[in-house]
Amino acid sequence: MRGVSLLGPALVAGVAYLDPGNVASNMTAGARYGYLLVWVVLSGNAMAWLIQYLSAKLGLVTGNSLPELLGARIRHPWARRAYWLQAELVAMATDIAEVLGGAVALQLLFGIPLLWGGVLTGAVSIGLLAVHSRRGARHFEFVIIGLMLLIVVGFVAGLLVAPPDPAGIAGGILPRFTDSGSVLLAASILGATIMPHAIYAHSALVRDRFRDSRPRPLRTLLTATRWDVTVAMLIAGTVNLAILLLAAANLAGVTGTDSLEGAHAAITASLGGVIGTLFAVGLLASGLASTSVGAYAGAEIMHGLLSVRIPLLARRLVTLLPALTILGAGVDPTLALVLSQVVLSFGIPFALIPLVALTAQRRTLGAHVNRPVTTALGILFSVLIIALNAALLWLVLAAG
Repeated sequence: MRGVSLLGPALVAGVAYLDPGNVASNMTAGARYGYLLVWVVLSGNAMAWLIQYLSAKLGLVTGNSLPELLGARIRHPWARRAYWLQAELVAMATDIAEVLGGAVALQLLFGIPLLWGGVLTGAVSIGLLAVHSRRGARHFEFVIIGLMLLIVVGFVAGLLVAPPDPAGIAGGILPRFTDSGSVLLAASILGATIMPHAIYAHSALVRDRFRDSRPRPLRTLLTATRWDVTVAMLIAGTVNLAILLLAAANLAGVTGTDSLEGAHAAITASLGGVIGTLFAVGLLASGLASTSVGAYAGAEIMHGLLSVRIPLLARRLVTLLPALTILGAGVDPTLALVLSQVVLSFGIPFALIPLVALTAQRRTLGAHVNRPVTTALGILFSVLIIALNAALLWLVLAAG
């Protein structure tokens, strides 16, 4: 049981896999296509396990985050700034999803206008980040894990009341698409499942936890990290699948369920007020936890690539502006959430390819360098993700 004390960084990074963008993407996929995209959730989660472990291993062995290592290796200033810009845009797209989700949840629970809900979500995220700054990584982990438990209860409870169709689940395991809309949602689910900012953040979270002391040998820490990632991905995968199955079993064919508000209303009508309230609570916990982790990742990206640290409050206010602008302009929050996840999907190769390359270098990881099969899988996942993005772009352009 002593090894349990080594767990935590992956659970914090895993919150990124449970953000409101996941909720919107999986809910929309289940409502529109039933069980069709179950295979995307399952395969994305399998990919995420390897990716998050490689990120954690990189931070643990080198003592540096992925952005720090890239900042040291990209020597041309403009190339480094260009790389930072795309990573920053991905982080901002992440923040849009998380703040919008928190705002929608506050409106569902308390009737707070969306704009003010976004402001409150951002304010709470600042408070949570202050816990990390003042109390350390371990206390921050406890708070985020507590919110994760609320997320699990909020999104899984509905399946206990209205179980999905086993035959439908089995049919959804077969990889296939039906139209360009299903490809769009698959890319959105993938972007929400394999979060670029989680790749950057996990290496930093491990660094922060074990930077000052190594209470165990490195090999012991790596073993604990594998367990940490396994537990985190099992939780994230279960919740993401539960959201899609909940929508497929209860919202398919129901009008108005293409939005979080409509889905909440339909769930409340069919499963009762308690389940509807738990769904909204889970969405709120998702927004609060994930926006804090996203802000942490954004600060690490800027510091690692540009060697610049700005006051956290100032940075947080700047990164809140896009989300608050969308809320103030009256853009459909669910549509903005889904499209933000597509942006994340296009940012994945920029984080994943360097991660696989660095962990395959013996001069970087020494005896802990990837095995050939691990590198091969990392390359395969990168190719599959890039191919899906290319197919998505082609279909969107053809439809236009």
